[in-house]
Amino acid sequence: MKKLASLALAAMVLAGCAQSGDKSTVTAQDLQHHRYVLQTVDGKPLTGIKRMPELSFGENMHISGAMCNRFMGQATLEGDTLKSKGLGMTMMLCVEPQLNELDHMINDMLTSGAKVGLAPQQLTLKTSQHTLVYKLADLVN
Repeated sequence: MKKLASLALAAMVLAGCAQSGDKSTVTAQDLQHHRYVLQTVDGKPLTGIKRMPELSFGENMHISGAMCNRFMGQATLEGDTLKSKGLGMTMMLCVEPQLNELDHMINDMLTSGAKVGLAPQQLTLKTSQHTLVYKLADLVN
């Protein structure tokens, strides 16, 4: 009987460890005060760009970042969907066409809503058209 109880306890511990790697429910507290740097777009690594695109979450889900242009706004998290309608954005034209495309992509994704996923050191934003994968850079105030 003791062996059976020990096996059951070990199975529960292992199951808990297996589930802790990828967080299924993301909260505002999980995102706030973190800065992420874009790593891949639709499964392809970013190459040949001088300034790496980033995304930061501040107090009360204030979102800011940069692709080619800087952007900011108020985000909401509804279930696993991140939205930010009415993003403010600078309007420069970048030499790097990929960054110009990313400006439109992030604006569209956040306006219509992107599924957000968190794994250790990684943030994923996903819509039916695009997937952006960010790496945790640091904490912000």
